[in-house]
Amino acid sequence: MNPRVAAWILTCAFLVTLGLFLGTSQLVARWSADYLGHPQDELEWLRREFQLSPSQLEQIRRLHEGYLPVCRAWCTQIGAARDALEAELAEQGRFTVRAAELVRELARLRAECQTAMLQHFDEVSRAMPPEQGRRYFAEMLRLTLTAHGQTERAMNPHDGHGHRQP
Repeated sequence: MNPRVAAWILTCAFLVTLGLFLGTSQLVARWSADYLGHPQDELEWLRREFQLSPSQLEQIRRLHEGYLPVCRAWCTQIGAARDALEAELAEQGRFTVRAAELVRELARLRAECQTAMLQHFDEVSRAMPPEQGRRYFAEMLRLTLTAHGQTERAMNPHDGHGHRQP
């Protein structure tokens, strides 16, 4: 190929790529400003999505801020239980009676955490207009239960999946 043609093609490709990059950057910046206009306000999306009044958002903000330490405490306890289980398994190199106890403890903590989360979501939903609150709670319920539900469905032989006995 002619070196001039190759240089021209490379220059054009570079300019097109640069144009796409700059255009995309501008679109993302504009979208971010429009839809994420309050990056320091993690609840702004809630106000927009559920059409909340300033007083409703303020009430939800108080609930959210009150729940954050509870959430952090659950995460800390769950993390410690998970670490203890992993350490037991690594140290013993097999599944022990102690590991079984730690699995049960981890499951108990996760269940209690999930219960606390759902109670919090219920409380938040009651601070919203009724229809928006039902929609919010349904979405939070779906998100909260999705991970466990997917695993349970995948392992359930009655759903046409999972481990079956020959």
